[in-house]
Amino acid sequence: MEFHNHKEKVLIIDFGSQVTKLIARRIRELGVYSEILTPKNFNKLKRFYNVKGVILSGGPSSVTSTKFPRISKEIFKKNIPVLGICYGLQLIAKIFGGKIKPSKKRREFGRAILFKKRSSLLTRKYLITKKSVWMSHEDAVVKLPKSFKVVASTKDSKLTIIENTKKKIYGVQFHPEVTHTDNGNIIFKNFLFPICKIKKKWNIKSQTKRLIEEIKETVKQDKVICALSGGVDSSVVALLINKAIKKNLICIMVDTGLMRKNEFKYTYKIFKKKYKLNVKLINASRHFFNKLKNISNPEKKRKIIGNLFIEIFEKESRKYKNIKFLAQGTLYPDIIESKSSTGSKTSKIKSHHNVGGLPRKMNLRLIEPLKEFFKDEVRIIGNSLGLVKDINLKHPFPGPGLGIRIVGNVTPEKIKILQEADFIFINELIKSGLYKKIWQAYAALLPIKTVGVMGDSRTYENICLLRAVISEDGMTADYFNFPKKFVDNISNKIINNVKGVNRVVYDITSKPPSTIELE
Repeated sequence: MEFHNHKEKVLIIDFGSQVTKLIARRIRELGVYSEILTPKNFNKLKRFYNVKGVILSGGPSSVTSTKFPRISKEIFKKNIPVLGICYGLQLIAKIFGGKIKPSKKRREFGRAILFKKRSSLLTRKYLITKKSVWMSHEDAVVKLPKSFKVVASTKDSKLTIIENTKKKIYGVQFHPEVTHTDNGNIIFKNFLFPICKIKKKWNIKSQTKRLIEEIKETVKQDKVICALSGGVDSSVVALLINKAIKKNLICIMVDTGLMRKNEFKYTYKIFKKKYKLNVKLINASRHFFNKLKNISNPEKKRKIIGNLFIEIFEKESRKYKNIKFLAQGTLYPDIIESKSSTGSKTSKIKSHHNVGGLPRKMNLRLIEPLKEFFKDEVRIIGNSLGLVKDINLKHPFPGPGLGIRIVGNVTPEKIKILQEADFIFINELIKSGLYKKIWQAYAALLPIKTVGVMGDSRTYENICLLRAVISEDGMTADYFNFPKKFVDNISNKIINNVKGVNRVVYDITSKPPSTIELE
């Protein structure tokens, strides 16, 4: 897959690393368009027009195995600079005749200190002092390929940065894309500008106009239907399409009863009154509660919510004639995740958060204006479209809503308790200026009741769990370290104002090992 409408670009070949998406983000943040391809798709490319650089990602495979993912040697004959990261470095060494050994005794995971061996364009302004870098590898290059030189080493890895300046091939054993590596962006800057000689041309704001024109060109006089949830992605999609085709966009809001307090009414009002969108609101909460009765299995809950949402959306959409397109807020990470990069099967953690999905019977063409973009880029587009900050800066919210923030079976009573607790938590975060510092925050109800004392009386009520994490993209996350004053205040406010809660706990687990959501 190639996005032909972008000129100069850097291709990232994904060998299955958990952090490949971060490489793409780092490149884009530096003003250069980047695109991720699987090794298989990359090997099919016949033309490298406007490809100014290629980055080989890390991955779980080993080049010491009999079978391992690789790329065609052709790329090294095209005078296009190549940067290998971790597995990418080992693959370069293997292709050019170096020696790689499984390093059982000297595996490197976590921080390592980098020492300069020689000057290089790749490490310009980087190795002025010793740098702490993030390692994650078992294999190690033990013999350099011919014509390659060592640029830097660590205590346990002598060949940490290597280069062949004549062929413009570079390799780093660590991960410059992760925040644990000191100033890793300088490595990418050096690769992009002095080495690839690429110009900064990727500007998100300038993409908005192009997207509107492309929607006009694709849709023409036809009608588009869109499921509007009030989250960032669906809101940006709705505003973009509305700019392009006005009343030919029909937005359907399905109120599942599983949203945050007052959220649906507020969103409906904003889009109907402020943006003058063609919005239809369906109150379906009773159907969802009936279907979820006595269901406590998290996967079953997700499937019930997802399937019923599609059923209601499909039924409603049949009332309109001449609809040719279904709009979805698919983002670039969704596209990457839906493709298996190396053919290996990843373990199923849980079904996708989004409850959308194209019902085959609808026979509509998909329109996904945001499929090239990351979440932070979507927020920039939202801002350029004048999307209100309350929605544009909103934390990610799962498709099944509060249904998966109530561990165990879901009832209207529990939803009401949770909505109140969550409302207090989010409002306090906004008031204290902490909301923007957090990637995602929420309240949840645990399926345990505990004894408490209120006004000299014994209570037996719910435990409210609070979760707040910091993250760049939700792939990995750490818990937010609240000031004690905030924790004391929030606990008091929830217990004093939410009938049905007598204990508040804070989740201090990172991802991994846990996930951000409870179910």
